[in-house]
Amino acid sequence: MSRGKCGLSTCTTYYLVAMATADLLLVITHFLLYRINMYYFPGSFVNITPVCSVIYAVSNAAGEGSVWLSVTFTIDRFVAICCRRLKAKYCTKKTAALVLATTCSLICLETIPLLFTFEPGVIIDNVPFFCVPKSSFYTEPGWVGYEWFDVILTPLIPFALILLLNVLTVSHILVAIRVRKGLKSQSKVQNHKDPEMDNRRKSVILLFAVSGSFILLWSIDVINFFYYNIIGASPISNDSLVIFEQTGYMLANFSFCSNTFIYMVTQSKFREQLKSALRYPVTSIRQLINKENN
Repeated sequence: MSRGKCGLSTCTTYYLVAMATADLLLVITHFLLYRINMYYFPGSFVNITPVCSVIYAVSNAAGEGSVWLSVTFTIDRFVAICCRRLKAKYCTKKTAALVLATTCSLICLETIPLLFTFEPGVIIDNVPFFCVPKSSFYTEPGWVGYEWFDVILTPLIPFALILLLNVLTVSHILVAIRVRKGLKSQSKVQNHKDPEMDNRRKSVILLFAVSGSFILLWSIDVINFFYYNIIGASPISNDSLVIFEQTGYMLANFSFCSNTFIYMVTQSKFREQLKSALRYPVTSIRQLINKENN
């Protein structure tokens, strides 16, 4: 994507590269350094309390950054499709860079309090190991308020924004399709294929796929949060609830990379570049063999 050979504008490429970077950072911090290391290498340097606190905070920032970068990209597409007058000023690489920098900075600031929510699980030779949430995190009003704010910030507000903007964008596209059909019916050419209408239909499908996948993948985690905090049930009171909770975590983690795949795999030029990258090692070896034989 960063090579700019996928047939996308510089502005769109900025957003997609930022989304992919956040997703990659999440995979490195949350899955490789946090989850896998916690289960299979419990005595490693990464499990020292200050280190794992930083890893957890960075992982959380990457996850929230991925969600909010999807929101900023949705806003950019909404402006590009529905706001023709604003498009020339907003859909530029300078604006994209400013929006991305501001979003990432705010997410990092919002994540800083997480560094102070953990305490050591065990102390070995005066070295604190593991990150256990402090008991005050679940009882003190400040931390309880922070947890509610964190959930409202991600994913409730993105839920609403992505859904609203995509509904408005799809409505705009459908109106344009109806107008174009009306103009086409009045012309003499009846059975000629219209590339513009095909592109707009693909845009409708793409937007529904993005908003639908985001809402479905986060819905269980959101329901789980409200269930525990409003009803006051214990997360370990029932095996079925534990399975439901872990399923929500799994789907929410999966959602962090789904939008990038949806946006990019549907682009034909991106698929061509991907196929070229996969064929490159085989082609290079074949050329090297032919060169040696000659």
